[in-house]
Amino acid sequence: MHEVANWFLGVVRHPFDTWDAIGFLGAAVFGARFIIQWLKSEMEGRSVIPIAFWYCSLAGASINLVYVIHLRSLPLVLGNALPLFIYARNLYLTYRERKPAKAAS
Repeated sequence: MHEVANWFLGVVRHPFDTWDAIGFLGAAVFGARFIIQWLKSEMEGRSVIPIAFWYCSLAGASINLVYVIHLRSLPLVLGNALPLFIYARNLYLTYRERKPAKAAS
């Protein structure tokens, strides 16, 4: 338990810099997607994934990618870079699905 307390005090006393702010921003944007999804689902009364979810996923993961590139950690870079393609693909599929519906109306 003493080690945990020392670690926590070290974190609290750490002077935060611009890179820390970028890391926190990426985590906040990425985490906001779940709040957006939850609120939209509550409004609709069913589980839905709004397009803002995918935009937050793409933006948050991109910001996180910049941060982890700065850290020079290959596992973290891969873990943040590879899902970007999934988020972009889901946005593409969403817009592709909406295009015929928009043309029909």
